Formats: sequence, structure tokens, C-alpha cells
Amino acid sequence: MFSKPIPAFLHFWVYVGFVIINVEVLEIMIDGLTGHHRIFAPFLGQFYTFAISFFECLAVLVLISVIFLYIRRNVLKIPRFQSSDLNGFPRKDANIILYAEIVLMAALLIMNGADRALQLHANPHYHNVGGFLISGLFAPEMFYAHESTLIAIERGAWWFHLIGILVYLNYLPFSKHLHIILSFPNTFYSKLTNQGKMENMPVIQNEVNIMMGMAEPNPNDVPPTHFGAKDIQDLPWQSILSAYSCTECGRCTSACPANLTGKKLSPRKIMMDTRDRAEELGKYLDTKPENPLDGKSLYGDYISKEEILACTSCQACVEACPININPLDIIFQIKRHIIMDESAAPGLWNNMFTNIENNQTPWQFNPADRFNWAEEITIKN
Repeated sequence: MFSKPIPAFLHFWVYVGFVIINVEVLEIMIDGLTGHHRIFAPFLGQFYTFAISFFECLAVLVLISVIFLYIRRNVLKIPRFQSSDLNGFPRKDANIILYAEIVLMAALLIMNGADRALQLHANPHYHNVGGFLISGLFAPEMFYAHESTLIAIERGAWWFHLIGILVYLNYLPFSKHLHIILSFPNTFYSKLTNQGKMENMPVIQNEVNIMMGMAEPNPNDVPPTHFGAKDIQDLPWQSILSAYSCTECGRCTSACPANLTGKKLSPRKIMMDTRDRAEELGKYLDTKPENPLDGKSLYGDYISKEEILACTSCQACVEACPININPLDIIFQIKRHIIMDESAAPGLWNNMFTNIENNQTPWQFNPADRFNWAEEITIKN
């Protein structure tokens, strides 16, 4: 994240704020279930006032950070947020979450301000726990409101904050903000080896070894029916996890040299398409589990050949991702399908494959001439 300090700093406060403020949310829920008010206050004494003031400071930092994130996305219009990849729901989704965070933090501060005003009214239910650092600034102004009005404001903000969080949690699985949860396992299961290394397919390697006399054929081996990936079922589970972990931040696409030169390839779109295809197929299987084929596929209906062939495997997208998502894994698998299942590799690729097979080099020259370049070099002792 901190390769780009400004968004990293803003996200840091949003994330830390939401995690720590959940301690107060826990108290709110316990209060609601038990009928008490600020149940932790008698046990913590003066530290309670300090803790709530600290939570309020975090809430203000979250509020400021979210406003700046909104400005970057919708006012300054950072280029990677304006791509056509985000048209429709993805763009609305990003803003919905920003609106929700602003409203939730505002409700928390309003609730505490009304609470403090009711303490000043000596309302027996709102026992005095002291003034809070942020809400205490406007609580005296609220004091002049009628007590019943203050109770309505405090209870309304209390319910709004709590219900808002529960709605947010139910919305989360349908949003790109599911990455709040899935980023951790995705990073944990990401590769520690060189990201550009393409793993050999055991079935292919075994066939090659048999052809070269390096292995004996096994009559029990089942010949493969296809190679690579055409649809979502052909991908490893890590690729599906990565698709659901994608933050749609666009760092991968903004770093992709193919995309920067005007080609259709967008690594972000590859991940979003994979997730969308998984969603579509999942819904179809829910209705027709007996027929696993719906007549569509990831390659062809979602991702085009033009996109796949534009990839140079440079790994700029892998390097740019803050949570170790690897779009190349999916691109590699689709390339395998294009080459080995469809025999539809471009002519230049086929020439390269032939040269590697015959000359052990991508270029068309005799292997015996490989070191001719060194003849002109004068070695000095």
C-alpha cells in the first residue's frame, strides 16, 4: 500500500479507525441487549472518558480520510478510477461504501454529543461519565434543546449507527469491499517464488518424458481432456480467491504497459471478469445443478483473445498489487487453452515454438553459432 503514500495514509486511518471503534460498537450492542447505558463506564472509571475521546478522534480521522478518498475519486478524478472497467455497479459500489462510512462516523459523534447534553440535563439514565473530546465541543450547544428532543436524537443516532453496521455487514459479500476480509488469506496463500515462473503441467511433462524415453507409459493414466483454462472450473482455487479479493484499485492496470499503449488488456478487468463469471455460474448451478454447463465461458464471453494476446508477461500488474493478486496466473492458463486446445496461437508464437524446439532458442539460427558474438570481444589480462 505504501508505494503510494497518500492513499496508503488515508486507508490506514480508515482501517485502524474501524477496527478500534468496534470496541465501542460492542458496548452499544451489549447496552441494547441488557437495557443498560454505557455498561463499561463503571468498570473503567476515568479511563472510559479517555477511551471514548480516543475513539472519537479516530472517527474524525476516518471521516476526513473518507472525504479525501471521495474527492480523489469523484472530484480530482484520478485516471485509474475513470476507466470503463468500472462503469455501472463497480463505480456506484465504491461511492456507496464511502457514503456509508461518512454517515456511520457522523452518527457516532452525534450520538455522543446528545448523550453528553443529556448528562448535563442530569437525566438519570444518562449518568455522568465526563465530556468527550470531540462531541464535547458541540454538546453544550445541544444542551439548549428540549430533553425529549435530545433523547430522540441520541436514540435515533444509536439505532442508526447499529443498524447501519448490520446493513453494511450484509452488503459486504456483494461488494468489492469483501477484500477487507479476503485480503488476509489471499496474501497468506500468495506465491513466495518468482511470480513470473510458469509451472509445468504434470500431464504434459509426463507425455514429453515418455516421448523422450525418460519415462514409461502407465496404462492406468487417464489422458487429459483439455489443457489450461477456458472457464472458471478450470482455474485453481487461489485464482478464484484472488478474484473475490480484488480491491478494484486499478494499480495493476495503471502499471500495465499494454494498457498504457492503448491495448484492450486490463489486469483489473481480468480479475473482475473472473469474479463476475464465478457469480454467474454459481447462480446458474443453484437453479440447474444437474447441468453444469450454461453455454458460456470465461474465455470468449468475458475475456477476449485480443486481451490475452496483448499480455507480455512483464509482471508489472503483479508488482503493483498491494495484496499480492496475480492476474498472470489466469492469463497464463487461458493462453495454454488457446495454444493447446484451440491450436490458435499467433503465427509469431508458432515460429518461436519451432525455433525453441529445433534450435533451443527463440531465434532462427544454428545452435553452433550461439557464441559467435563473443569472437569480437578482446579479453584483457
